[in-house]
Amino acid sequence: MIVLFTDFGNDDPYVGQVHAVLARQAPATPIIDLLHSAPNYDIRSSAYLLAAYVPGLPVNSVVMAVVDPGVGGDRLPIVLQTNRRWYVGPDNGLFSVVAEREGVRSIGKLNVDDAVLPSFHGRDVFAPAASVLARGGSLNFTELTDLNRGGMEWPDDLFEVIYIDHYGNAITGINASSMPEDREYHVNGHIIKYARVFADARDGCAFWYYNSSNLIEIAINQGSAAEKLGLKIGSKIV
Repeated sequence: MIVLFTDFGNDDPYVGQVHAVLARQAPATPIIDLLHSAPNYDIRSSAYLLAAYVPGLPVNSVVMAVVDPGVGGDRLPIVLQTNRRWYVGPDNGLFSVVAEREGVRSIGKLNVDDAVLPSFHGRDVFAPAASVLARGGSLNFTELTDLNRGGMEWPDDLFEVIYIDHYGNAITGINASSMPEDREYHVNGHIIKYARVFADARDGCAFWYYNSSNLIEIAINQGSAAEKLGLKIGSKIV
């Protein structure tokens, strides 16, 4: 199985072009579109989202993850094998959280032909590499000793909004398992208390709950938390 996680969006041809490569090079492999609306250019928020969304994937599945504002620059194209699955994508911090949580078995720099254009590594580098892994083949890579974290620190709990879904719910980088139900959060001058499910909150009332990906999520029953509370990706949670 190949699983796609990108910030490509669904309104442009990029996802379709990646699918075309995968269909040609790994025709018998199931393809899962996990997310194509990862926060644009936002490596850190996307790293926490990726780590939250992959635990339900089959062991040894291949995850092609691309949030790559530095495409074609100095960042390396890599293949990462953790104790759970394979990842291909840019070495820019995107895999830092999954590497910490799943453990690293090996890291390699993908050796890219000079003829490959630098503007769309998702299609021209990472999709072919994912296809090879899915077929059980061997990649052309140079072994690395560690991920490049770009000087960034990666706490286990990130007290920020990392994603806003189309309902206006604000997903944070806080692990649900580490927070008690009596915890109150302060967001943009608002005090947010716990409710178990939407039905336990009054219409129009803001609350937080444990979401299905084991993260703390801020919502409003039948309303947009992002609009009412003035939340955006990167908003601080206290």
